[in-house]
Amino acid sequence: MSPADTSALAAVAGLLACPECALELEPCDRVLRCAHGHSFDIAKQGYVSLLTGASTKMTGDTAAMLDARATFQGGGHFAPIAAAVAAAVGPDKHASGTILEVGAGTGYYLAGALDAAPSTLGIALDVAKPAAKRCARAHPRAASVLADAWRALPVRDGTLRAVLSVFAPRNPPEVARALTEHGSFVVATPTERHLRELIGPLGMVTVDPDKDRRLDTAMSGHFTVVDRVLIEYPMKLTRTDVANVIAMGPSAHHTPAEETRIKSLPETTEVTASVLISTYHPT
Repeated sequence: MSPADTSALAAVAGLLACPECALELEPCDRVLRCAHGHSFDIAKQGYVSLLTGASTKMTGDTAAMLDARATFQGGGHFAPIAAAVAAAVGPDKHASGTILEVGAGTGYYLAGALDAAPSTLGIALDVAKPAAKRCARAHPRAASVLADAWRALPVRDGTLRAVLSVFAPRNPPEVARALTEHGSFVVATPTERHLRELIGPLGMVTVDPDKDRRLDTAMSGHFTVVDRVLIEYPMKLTRTDVANVIAMGPSAHHTPAEETRIKSLPETTEVTASVLISTYHPT
């Protein structure tokens, strides 16, 4: 297999910070290197690993989870959510700058935001190697970085136009540091009604009803909420779609009992998608 294209990584390298000393990284062949000589090889799949030090406690998604998510997203079921996330980044299609998605997974939402902003670059950040491999081919303008979002983001101060967190971890102090003065932090979280028709019958993980208040509490001191949009609509899901929904998220597990419950569902089930898109600006 020939090495993947690394032009996106080269384009954003100047925004990335060395995880050892925080200096700017520069591309050189298939390596990113800082002025102190710390270097990080670009994998043949097109991503760079900026994980250093002690092993991270975060494991991220497995390849099987990502396959299920990509299949489900490819069916267009979450397209309205992706469109709302892209709209929240900003209406100016000619705006330049860089968008980073934390916990990018498949890179689906970052790709949608980049399609809506043709002059913008992207960074897909995830702690899972299978995700980094997939994100390296998510979009021509998206660079893939393997890193832990709970540690210091490997990005220089005040360099990002926007940061996305869609059903993903949030690190408010680090995101605030990395954003420009007028940058946006776009956070998508499920409401209590999200997938409600499946939660009971299939024993899926429920959403904390206090989630929104806890989110604002975590953001306070770093961000002010400037907009909130509820995206709620019915999805018609086949049994295969339902199996993918389970396999792609926190309820991912495969037991004979679960498979039996899925088979007991109608061939097509109407399921609610309900997601809150919150936009924050640094305080």
